[in-house]
Amino acid sequence: MVSEKMKELGSKRSVIRDLFEYGKLKASEVGEENVYDFSLGNPSVPAPKSVEETITKLIKETEPTLLHGYTSAQGDALVRKTLADNLKKRFDAPINENLMYMTCGAAASLTITLHALAEKDDEFIAFTPFFPEYRVFVEGTGSKLVCVDTVDGSFQIDGEAFEKAITKNTKGVIVNTPNNPSGVVLNEESANTIVEILEKKQKEYSHPIFLITDEPYRELIYSDVKNPCFLNLYNNTVLCYSYSKSLSLPGERIGYIAVSDKAENKADLYASVCGAGRVLGYVCAPSLMQRVVAACDGETGDLDAYRGNRDILYNALTEMGFECVYPDGAFYLFVKSPIPSAEEFSNKAKEYNLLIVPADSFGVKGYVRLSYCVATDMIKRSLPKFEELMKNYK
Repeated sequence: MVSEKMKELGSKRSVIRDLFEYGKLKASEVGEENVYDFSLGNPSVPAPKSVEETITKLIKETEPTLLHGYTSAQGDALVRKTLADNLKKRFDAPINENLMYMTCGAAASLTITLHALAEKDDEFIAFTPFFPEYRVFVEGTGSKLVCVDTVDGSFQIDGEAFEKAITKNTKGVIVNTPNNPSGVVLNEESANTIVEILEKKQKEYSHPIFLITDEPYRELIYSDVKNPCFLNLYNNTVLCYSYSKSLSLPGERIGYIAVSDKAENKADLYASVCGAGRVLGYVCAPSLMQRVVAACDGETGDLDAYRGNRDILYNALTEMGFECVYPDGAFYLFVKSPIPSAEEFSNKAKEYNLLIVPADSFGVKGYVRLSYCVATDMIKRSLPKFEELMKNYK
């Protein structure tokens, strides 16, 4: 009567969303101020002032039928040219506006790209830890997700494990840096390892293996580390981007796909992206927001606020005895559970109204994720609760 697969997905939320909904229910019982919700990557830092100014200007000065009407299916031509020019200027990247596709955020970018590439028996690789929806997105194409472990503790690339995982059926590799959930930025050695192995395996199997870079946290870096630009390192790269994090616009659902101008059979690949967007119903991304991001591309919310939150939380928890991965980017703190079961630890934290996400579904056991894109005051108020929690394990 209905798709059992879709029913299963619709009946069981992701662990992140499930914890977020639990938090809303708990807040109605004990008061919002008494719940410390670190579950969702929902930016609390306001969008840059330019976003509000651009929206106001567009509404006042643009013909409504143009502003709110359909754009081309792949996005407004001037918007795509503006974004392509910016990418070329900022990263000296091989980008062509005629190979860009405007999307409803990173989820749409990824699902369109995966559907554009996937054929029977294909496999896609993701490095652990990874955003849990990768599994849903990949399996939704009928393909297989292959998980490759990174180096425990640093979460940099294990070249030997990666090379062993690639088979003749490998169609693509998903890379996410800065990483959700660890906050780790891939270093130059890891980036070069990925590229060298992919180049080698492409020759061995005589077919392209595509690198899909999931980059919603690209601008969110808090130190002098350099985030790799894979468009400049590997020809068969497809960039998937979202403004949800950089411009604090998660609810507006706006992003893009950029196929490298050096990709093999780039015209066919882009045509397949357009076809996948059509099949999935992801055409004509929101017109107003296309124009907003074109005007504000490259800007960010207040990174100092995130940096401050990171430092408060990281310093306090490590002083209490928690083992934490130091995050150079994104806005997540990856914390080692003091007991083998991260789920059991997460459930124990609920007793103190601390909502932290067990990382099993991220492909790594024994860790929890804390999202620190929250109000600084909440972080400070939560610290005594973390101390009480830690007393159970000393």
